[in-house]
Amino acid sequence: MPSRYLNFRCSVPWLILLLILLLEILFLIRFLFAFPAVHDIYSPSLFYPEFQDVNHMVIFGFGFFLVVLRRYGFSSTGFNFLLIVLGVQCSVLVEDSLVFLKAEQNGSGLKSLAKAVMSMTAVAISTGAVLGKANPLQLIVMTLVELIIFHMSRCINRTFLEVPCSLALMHVHLFGAYFGLAVASRFPQAPPGLDKNRSTPQSELFSVLGTVFVWVFWPSFNSILADSKQAAVLNTYFALAVSAVTAFVLSALTSKDGKFRMTHIHSAVLAGGVTISYTAHSIQQPWIAMILGLLGSVITILGSHCLQRCFNPALKLQDTSGVHFTFGLPAVLGAVAAVVLSVVKKGIDTQWNNLSSLGFMIFIDLAAFCQTISAALITGLITGLILNTKLLKTVPVSKYFDDQFYWEVSSKIIPS
Repeated sequence: MPSRYLNFRCSVPWLILLLILLLEILFLIRFLFAFPAVHDIYSPSLFYPEFQDVNHMVIFGFGFFLVVLRRYGFSSTGFNFLLIVLGVQCSVLVEDSLVFLKAEQNGSGLKSLAKAVMSMTAVAISTGAVLGKANPLQLIVMTLVELIIFHMSRCINRTFLEVPCSLALMHVHLFGAYFGLAVASRFPQAPPGLDKNRSTPQSELFSVLGTVFVWVFWPSFNSILADSKQAAVLNTYFALAVSAVTAFVLSALTSKDGKFRMTHIHSAVLAGGVTISYTAHSIQQPWIAMILGLLGSVITILGSHCLQRCFNPALKLQDTSGVHFTFGLPAVLGAVAAVVLSVVKKGIDTQWNNLSSLGFMIFIDLAAFCQTISAALITGLITGLILNTKLLKTVPVSKYFDDQFYWEVSSKIIPS
């Protein structure tokens, strides 16, 4: 194997050091310019617990959520942590640049940091699609590009389509899933004989542990920027609870021997949180949230069967962690549900007299979702092509899904 594949010492550490130096300089400029600061509408003592929940969810929850491959545990958790801590700093600076250009509302302190951590959810989701195939150099470049494009997509939705800031940020699941799928489609497919891209009971147990952490902290994620915090927390919890129960029911009904499948539980229990993310703050009746949680779990489990057996092979899509049916499809369902519920609410308020206004509102809402998906797919394809150039040291297919390619691993803990 050529040495340029086996040794990243000449690229990854120096790129990280360069980014750290650049970030230090940019934060110094940020301090010297002293951008006009607006005090957070939340006091630090009240806002910090919610920020802490979201931080735990993104770093710990998603870090273990990605531990699905039997020989890729170190890389799943380690690379996720590296990308998060680098990406949060970059995200803060990108948002400050948009504030400086008057393309984004100003924020300061923990609120700005919380938005940066939430933006990194897109990167964590996209990483799941290319898990085991992209090397650290490629992942860092993907993170930087995705953050910039995601912030630009949010800015377009806010500026031209007048989407509220909190809702524009909730497009993070939609953007992350389809950006990751587009990037993964440009990577060479693993050969049929390569069996390292499978799980073991141990790896599935760690992955479900991450799922449980994400599940527990998801109400804080959906409510941290919402105006009606109590409604957002209650609706999110009800949607998550129903989606978890439905996941167990459908798992037993769809398996051949009537037993529960951990892969179903791993993906479908989170569907309710994704589906309700756009409407958690506005739903007044818990039964609506419960229906959305049920539908989200149904579309996840049924979608996993259809996509993996029919759709993915036909389009040659690669999705290591199943982010399409775990986050992508529930996000699409949530987007459609948001349009329907907003139209029904406004129609009832106006007694269905102003149909032209309703049509314009539907057009604006659909335009925001279509813009997000289009930006994710187009830029994801371009990013995937860039990542597979020789300059970024593409990993040979035979070394996919293997920790030993990047980490010092004791032979005693390598699964057979």
